[in-house]
Amino acid sequence: MANKPASGPRSIALIGPYSSGKTTLLENLLSAAGAISRKGTIKEGNTVGDSSPEARSRNMSVEISTATFEFGRETFTILDCPGSIELLQESLDALVGVDAAVVVCEADADRAVAMTPLLRFLDVHKIPFLVFVNKMDRLTTDLNSFVSALGGLTQRPLALRQLPLVEADEVTGYVDVIHRRCHRYASDEESTTIDVPEGMQADLEGTRTELLEALADFDDTLLERLLEDDIPSLEEAYENWNGAFGAAKIAPVLIGAAESGHGVHRLLKSLRHDVPENSVTAARVGLDKGAECVAQVLKTYHTASSGKMSLIRIWCGALRDGASLNGQRVASVNRMVGQEINKLSESRGGDIVALGRMDGVKTGDILSTNGEISAPDVLKVEVLAPIYAFAVKAESRQDEVKLSDALQKLVEEDRSLSFEADAETHQMLLRGQGEIHLQIALARARTKYSLPLVTDRPAVPYKETIRKPVSRIQGRHKKQSGGHGQFGDVFLDIKPLPRGSGFEFHDKIAGGVVPKQYIPAVQNGVAAYCERGPLGFPVVDLAVTLVFGSYHAVDSSELAFTTAGRLAMGTGMPQCSPVLLEPVYTVHVHVPNEFTPYIQRLLSGRRGQISGFEAREGWQGWDSVSAQLPQVETHDLIIELRSLTRGVGSFDCEFDRLQELTGKLAEDVVAARTTKDTA
Repeated sequence: MANKPASGPRSIALIGPYSSGKTTLLENLLSAAGAISRKGTIKEGNTVGDSSPEARSRNMSVEISTATFEFGRETFTILDCPGSIELLQESLDALVGVDAAVVVCEADADRAVAMTPLLRFLDVHKIPFLVFVNKMDRLTTDLNSFVSALGGLTQRPLALRQLPLVEADEVTGYVDVIHRRCHRYASDEESTTIDVPEGMQADLEGTRTELLEALADFDDTLLERLLEDDIPSLEEAYENWNGAFGAAKIAPVLIGAAESGHGVHRLLKSLRHDVPENSVTAARVGLDKGAECVAQVLKTYHTASSGKMSLIRIWCGALRDGASLNGQRVASVNRMVGQEINKLSESRGGDIVALGRMDGVKTGDILSTNGEISAPDVLKVEVLAPIYAFAVKAESRQDEVKLSDALQKLVEEDRSLSFEADAETHQMLLRGQGEIHLQIALARARTKYSLPLVTDRPAVPYKETIRKPVSRIQGRHKKQSGGHGQFGDVFLDIKPLPRGSGFEFHDKIAGGVVPKQYIPAVQNGVAAYCERGPLGFPVVDLAVTLVFGSYHAVDSSELAFTTAGRLAMGTGMPQCSPVLLEPVYTVHVHVPNEFTPYIQRLLSGRRGQISGFEAREGWQGWDSVSAQLPQVETHDLIIELRSLTRGVGSFDCEFDRLQELTGKLAEDVVAARTTKDTA
C-alpha cells in the first residue's frame, strides 16, 4: 500500500458542526503535506481557510474555502465547508462535487444530532465519508457511546478504524484496528510504532471482529469465511475495506487532535489510499463521458481583483484556457488556495478549479464543451427555502441605485439567500436561513460592495374588513371658485362579503342621476379609500353599491365624483364595525421526535393551533408538526426552534388565510400604525 501508484486528483469536503475544528484540521493537513511552511491559527487570523473579512471577524467559516496541494504524488483539493446550520447550503452544494467527505466532530453524544442533515444528504447521494473525531487529546467521553449515537443517524454502519491509546488519562496515540499496530503521536510529525499494550489486545480483537462482520454484510464470500473461522489476511481485509468504503457501504471512524497535529498524517494516508479515483466517482454520478469535458459549478465568488469566479468540478475530459463551455468562452482556469488565485494552462478530470468571468453560469449548472446537458438526479441539490428575513434599504439614498445589483451578487454567491420587493408592505426583503446568515450577508455588502444597509423587522401585511352593512351613506363634494366649480354627490350602500371575496363595486343608478361617464370615477374614489381604511390598513372583503346621487351640468367632473366616492367611504366605513385581519400561515415544523412535545408547547405559546403531527417522510426518528400560526409569530420562530432542538429544527410555511384579530393585540397593532404614520 505504501507504493500505491499515483491515480489522479481527488477532492474531499470537510464538513461538520460549528466549532468542530475543520479549519484547524485543514491548516494541519496543509502543513503535514508540506504545502505551507507555517501553520496559521484562527486566533491570529492567518489560516488558509476562513480568510475573508467576514470569516475572520466572526472566527467561523462563512463560505467554502478551497485548498489544493500535493501529497504522496497525488493531488488533493480540500473544500472546507461552514459548520453553521444557517450556512448548510454551502456544504450541500460542495458535497455533490467531491469524491468523499470527512465528517469532523467531537466525541459528544449530545451534539451528534446536529449532523443529521449532512449525514442524510451523504446517504441519499451515496457519497463515501469517514468520520474524524477531533479534539481527542483527553478521553473525557465514551467513544463507543458517541459512535453508537452517530451511527443511529446514518444508513451505513460506522466502523472504528482506530482505538485510542490512553496513558494517564491522556490520549497519546491509537491502535490501528486493521493492521493491529499501535502508534504513539509525535506533535506535527508522523507517529512512532510501538507494541500494542497487553491490556488492549482483547478490545482490539473484538473491535476488529466487529469491523470484519460489518464488511461481511456486503460480501457473502467474506461472511462464509468468517463463519468457518477463516480470518482473512491483512491484504484481503484491506481490499474488502477499501471496496466497501468506495461504494459508500461503510464509514470508518478515525481519531485525532488537529490542533496538536495528532492523527493528521494518518488521515492523509487514509485519504490517499481509500478515497475513490475520479473515474469511479464520475461513473457513480453518471458523467463518465470520455473525451468530452463536463463540469459542474459548485460555488460562485465575486472577488475584488478577478471579478466573478466559478468554482467547478471537472467530471471528465480536459479544460484549457480559451475553451468553450455551454457556448461561453472560458476566460481563465485557476487554482484557488484560500484567497490566492493561481492561473493554470490546463486542468483534467477530477480537478476542482475556478473559471474566470463566466457571467452566464450559476451555482449548480452542468457545463460541457458540447453544449448543455441535463444534470443527473444525484447531482441536483435542492435550494433551501428561506425562513428568516430582514427589511433592508441603503443607508445613504445615493446608494439606492446599486442596491439591487449588490443583492443580486450576494444571491449568486449564496443560493439560500433571496430578495424581493414586497408589493404589499413596500419593503425590500432579504431572506435567508437565520439571523447570523443575514448578518454575514450584510457584512459582505458593506465590505465587498461598499454598501452599508439599514435593517428593520419585516412589516406584517395586515388588512381590515367590516362586520355590518350600512345604507345610503352620502358623499358630497362641492367647491366654488372663479370659473367652473366642482360638484359630485353620491349615495353608497356598503356591506361585508365572505372572507377571501376581495372587493366588489356595483351601481343601481336609475334615471341618469349620476351620468354613466362618472360612475367609474366613483369606483376609483371608493377603491382609493380602500387602500387605507379607518384602522390604517387596506380594506378587503366588502361590496360597495352606488344607489343614488346628483350632478351639475357645468361643475360636475370625474375628479369631483372620485372625491365624492372617497368622502362617502370615509363617512360610512367607521359605522360598519371595522375589524383587523391578520395573515395566518400553515406551518410544518420538522424535528427529531424527542423534541416533538417541546415544539407543540412552543407553537401553542405563539398562538398556534396544532393540527397534528406525523413521522417525517424519509427522516428516520423525525416528526413533522403541523399548525396554523399567525404570520407575525413566524418571524423569529427559527431562533427559538433551534434553541430547543440543538440547532437542527426547521420549518416551512405557506399563507393560508386572513383571520380576525381583536382585543389588546389588535389595539397595539393599530396604535403602532398610527404612531408610525405621525412620526
